[in-house]
Formats: sequence, C-alpha cells, structure tokens
Amino acid sequence: MSNKHEIEEELEAAESRLATLCRSENGDRPNSAETVTIHPTCGDEMQSLREECSQLRIILEAMEASED
Repeated sequence: MSNKHEIEEELEAAESRLATLCRSENGDRPNSAETVTIHPTCGDEMQSLREECSQLRIILEAMEASED
C-alpha cells in the first residue's frame, strides 16, 4: 500500500495530465459566430484519468477517516 504522500503525488500528476488534455481539446477554435463541432481526440484517456482521480480521492478520504 502506498503512503498518503505518494497517493497525493499520483493524484496531482493525474489531475495535471487531465487539465493538459482538456486544454488541448479546447484549443484552436476559430473566433466566429458559426457553430463549431468539437471532435474529442483524447476522450478515452480523459475518461481513464477522471476515473483514476476519483479512485485516488476515495483512497485519500479513507486514509483520512482512518486517522481520526
């Protein structure tokens, strides 16, 4: 089992990667009044990172609860 600090580092890295992917998905949009269709290119990886972040948060919450 990893210690709390390692899990926090993993969570930070996953959140950072997810934020980077989100920014890349939102980039390069033309400034016009026309409708723009967005085609996700990193959808699977983004979903995987969201799930990983959720699981890491649950682990951290459980660790904090056990410290009480």
